Amino acid sequence: QVRLEESGGGLAQAGGSLTLSCEASVRVYRSYAMGWFRRAPGKEREFVASINRSGGSMYYGDSVKGRFNISRDDAKKTVYLQMGNLEPSDTAVYYCAADSSGQGFRQRFLLSPYWGQGTQVTVSS
Repeated sequence: QVRLEESGGGLAQAGGSLTLSCEASVRVYRSYAMGWFRRAPGKEREFVASINRSGGSMYYGDSVKGRFNISRDDAKKTVYLQMGNLEPSDTAVYYCAADSSGQGFRQRFLLSPYWGQGTQVTVSS
């Protein structure tokens, strides 16, 4: 069983930064790839970023490339999403997900039952 808990959301100004954290309650955390998705009001869920189980491969959605950075700390069983140069269009609920395949491909997360409850990020202009 995998439980995920996001934190770090809140209000930021355009051009600012926020860092989200997602802590996992799982026995063998390092076997899981971790990812972040978001859902803005009235929009479909969108892939943001993912990192494979070794931490050697990271993937980003086109809208956040160059602005967001994903990393993981296996000792703390935590994945981070550093968000920089925020834009109002980044306003959304951000969800953490775990992929037991360990690969980190976005499609794999969509098949996973392991999702957090989400944390709200609001960016004002």
